[in-house]
Amino acid sequence: MIVLVLGGTRSGKSGVAESIAESLGLAVTYVATAAVDVNDADHAARVAAHQARRPAHWSTVECEEPDDLPRFLFEVEGVVLVDSLGTWVAHHVDLTVEADGLLDALAQRADPAVVVSEEVGLSVHAPTEVGRRFADVLGTLNQQVAAVADRVLLVVAGRTLELPGSDGAI
Repeated sequence: MIVLVLGGTRSGKSGVAESIAESLGLAVTYVATAAVDVNDADHAARVAAHQARRPAHWSTVECEEPDDLPRFLFEVEGVVLVDSLGTWVAHHVDLTVEADGLLDALAQRADPAVVVSEEVGLSVHAPTEVGRRFADVLGTLNQQVAAVADRVLLVVAGRTLELPGSDGAI
């Protein structure tokens, strides 16, 4: 089972994903795609808030290298919660990601995966070329993950909407 949880900044998407992962009744491994930047107090505080919310019995794996994510998805048993694809994309210097490797790893998992990603299509149009490229790469990746996901949720203002499949069925 693959669940994709989309939402904007401060939408509540991570909390929704954490609740889903916990409800699945298996051991949970939280795969963090953001490393703590000690030179950025705001970012460090955001990471600390995520860490404080996680149950003590969860394992945490940090993706120190962008190419680690597909490997972790292949190796980790039990529920895996990936937070988030936007940060994963941003860690690639040229924003070129190996989407096929990620999709293969998700599809081949025996256990559930809950994937968090930023919905970039509801924001201000990026004024810079790199901002537009990021939105394009992440938007395309979100569509690719949604195509293989069993469930796709959109979180807005702490409220969750289940999005229908491409055939229109929920």
